[in-house]
Amino acid sequence: MEITKIKEKDIEIAVISSSEILIMDVQSALDLIATVNYETGCNRIILNKSTIHENFFNLSTRLAGDILQKFINYHVKIAIVGDFSEYSSKNFKDFIYECNKGKDIFFLLSEQQALDKLSIS
Repeated sequence: MEITKIKEKDIEIAVISSSEILIMDVQSALDLIATVNYETGCNRIILNKSTIHENFFNLSTRLAGDILQKFINYHVKIAIVGDFSEYSSKNFKDFIYECNKGKDIFFLLSEQQALDKLSIS
């Protein structure tokens, strides 16, 4: 895992890149939050969709809700970047839509979109 800190509009954002799956369950999400905070002091994270276990994207597992609740609880904003068109479930599309309307969790196509969203105070 590599963490790059980017400053956008005076807000520091951690961009994480990895060829491995980093989030498999709630504990691995908490570990990621702690690692990013310790190494960078950032409370805003950009993460590629490929670093999250596929079960996250199946809402019936409840994994997405459990994991994203931890980000909310610890006041960490996250943008997950990737192509989500492969998920045809109406519930998942609605979930993405609702998240993107908020201020803390985003599902976006590009890192630049993520930087734009996370750099709003």
